[in-house]
Amino acid sequence: MFDIGFWELVLISVVGLVVLGPERLPHAIRSISRFVGAAKNMANSVKDELSHELKVQELQDNLRKAEQMGMEDLDPQLKSSVEELKRAAQEVQRPYASEQSAEKKADGAESGSSTASDTRESTADKKAE
Repeated sequence: MFDIGFWELVLISVVGLVVLGPERLPHAIRSISRFVGAAKNMANSVKDELSHELKVQELQDNLRKAEQMGMEDLDPQLKSSVEELKRAAQEVQRPYASEQSAEKKADGAESGSSTASDTRESTADKKAE
């Protein structure tokens, strides 16, 4: 990608030493290496997510094709593998469904706690009168 040779690196390090000084140069190098490492990790995680999503999409496409062709003509071993694929596809989608239901429950709990506190406040007001 980049064509940086040994002498270019030496020139960059000498300029960095002159500009930053010997006290700040090690700190700058550590900061740059952390930034590059974080960028690589982020790129790898995005790449892994995309490959996972592509595999899921391919799995769903294959299931649709099998259903369109008619599953009655398939031998029993192939039918069982198709059933396994269906279960795997459902398991992949479950974490997303459980996150959504957890969010709904959290929203309901927040509204429920506010009504309970409102009830306590109104009871306290009645006692004060």
